[in-house]
Amino acid sequence: MGEPLIRYKDVEVHQQDLCVLNEVNLELQKGEFVYLIGKVGSGKTSLLKTFYGELDIISGEAVVLGYDMNRIKRKHIPQLRRKLGIVFQDFQLLTDRTVNDNLAFVLKATGWKNKAEIKDRISEVLMQVGMGNKGYKFPNELSGGEQQRIVIARAMLNSPEIILADEPTGNLDAETGRAIVGLLHNISRTGSLVVMTTHNLQLLHEFPGQVYRCAGHQITDATSEYSGMMPIVEEINNNI
Repeated sequence: MGEPLIRYKDVEVHQQDLCVLNEVNLELQKGEFVYLIGKVGSGKTSLLKTFYGELDIISGEAVVLGYDMNRIKRKHIPQLRRKLGIVFQDFQLLTDRTVNDNLAFVLKATGWKNKAEIKDRISEVLMQVGMGNKGYKFPNELSGGEQQRIVIARAMLNSPEIILADEPTGNLDAETGRAIVGLLHNISRTGSLVVMTTHNLQLLHEFPGQVYRCAGHQITDATSEYSGMMPIVEEINNNI
């Protein structure tokens, strides 16, 4: 097993002046699919934000893709984020641009200049998320599930080592949500570390992964708890 892509030791996570998590200890590896679960306000989204420098680390040791998050300078955070793919619940697509133009905007902003290479990369990621024929659509011409697929394609553009997804199914119906999580689960099999927050515990049974629960200012490994319930869920499903 190689060096963890994310390594936290005795980390405190603060939201404004409030400590939401303390003694966070994590080692997350390439190719893992990781859930952060917990009630609203438990700290799971705040923890996710520390991975891409949106929230500062107050104490402890925190390393993301080799960057010391305790000492990282503001000017270096864009460099870190270019190595990450971030999937937001509210999509954040540019509504006055087509899908192709949304994706091209990101590539140009991260240093891509060759038009043919930009076109090829956009085509490649759209095919990967099942949106190969949607490039000329505007966001408002797409369903919620289709927009979320485009957001995932956007996150994949620069072949990130880590994809972070904050409640990616929150605005979607159950069937569409399962399809989105299935897509992220498949991406982790290609070698990217995928970390997602969710309140939908059924997903944990359908798409197994590492599970960490945020509660009472603590984060605990709950993987075995949910893995042990999977046969029961499968038996129930088979009898329906």
